[in-house]
Amino acid sequence: MTLQQIRYALTIAQTHSMNKATEKLFISQPTLTSAIKELERELGICIFLRTGRGMVPTNEGAEFLSYAAQIRQMCDLLEDKYHGTNSTRRRFCVSTQHYSFAVRAFVETVRAFGISKYELAIRETRTLDVIRDVGSLRSEIGILHISDYNRRIISRYLADEHLQFHPLVSCRAFVYLRKGHPLADRPSLSLKELEPYPCIAFEQGDGGSFYFAEEILPDNIYPRLIRTSDRATTLNLMTGLDGYTLCPGIVCEELNGSGYVAVPFRDEGEDRNGSMEIGYLTKKQNIISKIGRAYIGELRKSCGASASE
Repeated sequence: MTLQQIRYALTIAQTHSMNKATEKLFISQPTLTSAIKELERELGICIFLRTGRGMVPTNEGAEFLSYAAQIRQMCDLLEDKYHGTNSTRRRFCVSTQHYSFAVRAFVETVRAFGISKYELAIRETRTLDVIRDVGSLRSEIGILHISDYNRRIISRYLADEHLQFHPLVSCRAFVYLRKGHPLADRPSLSLKELEPYPCIAFEQGDGGSFYFAEEILPDNIYPRLIRTSDRATTLNLMTGLDGYTLCPGIVCEELNGSGYVAVPFRDEGEDRNGSMEIGYLTKKQNIISKIGRAYIGELRKSCGASASE
């Protein structure tokens, strides 16, 4: 087994495609295919399966890739220590549910590290994709929430992908709406008061279930519901249609603007899972990179600062 073979395998895991991996590595597909087959023969395992979703690691392959990523990171550290610079652009990617504080933490991290030595990416995406991105090492860190409502299901998916959840902050439910909304000045809001207005929720795809919902109280039947796929559209609908969303109350005015407010949600019935625990995901036994550790530090600061705004 060579470092070159490790780099090839990790690039396939990141791109989910042999063609994209060859473009990124600047080698021919026969060369890449031959190197991976030789690596699989040496290890005695099948690392990847070709599926409709591209090249997907097997269970044994995912375990190998986790160790391979650690070897690559250690090589990067050695090169930095003894050569003072690393000639290759290292990669740092984050996958997250639609949280502005996660984007703010990414901005601060990029400002500190610069972009000349890193290939950087942040993906605001669906819950299951956050889990799969970190599980396949497409992203080093993922951000999502766990509640009593979805804990059993999400924990099962995390175990399947060999992931660990690290809590950041616990939050109660807030109603997020525009400052000029007819209900914006209320000290708290109940579902009954919100019935005349559309609830905005992030879609989770055709196979999405209530357990993957980003919003608190996903099992409630909303008489007026609009699904979106990005934060910008959600904010536009909140402005144009007096819509609202149920969120953890961590508001980042720096990115979302100052035209919105988070009002405490008032549960007039029994406890209906009106709280959530937001945290970040990492691959078990994976060594977090220097920039990854810095991002986690910014996440902690961003959560605290945003919650107090």
